[in-house]
Amino acid sequence: MKTATKKKVTFTKWDPADDIETKEDVIALLEVALGENDPDFFFRALGYIARSKGMTQLANELNLDRVGLYKSFAPKGNPSFRTVFKLLNLLDLQIKLSPKNSAVAQ
Repeated sequence: MKTATKKKVTFTKWDPADDIETKEDVIALLEVALGENDPDFFFRALGYIARSKGMTQLANELNLDRVGLYKSFAPKGNPSFRTVFKLLNLLDLQIKLSPKNSAVAQ
């Protein structure tokens, strides 16, 4: 009778930043993040986007410290609105507001 040999399975850590390649990817990710109605998830999505673009380059273009930028978008980070706004502007994106529901409250 043959004995089964166990094969070693290895996994690599997946980083969403590796899959963000186009402006459409950025917009899709941010739209999903906003749809979750969770600021932490939105900030995490911005962090993925920032890493996909290169934190050092972004920090230089935003006139921010690279380590500070990493900390801002870390899982427990809390970036200021100014930092978020600067990043969105640098990504050539704008914030548009619309009512949550199609029915307008009276």
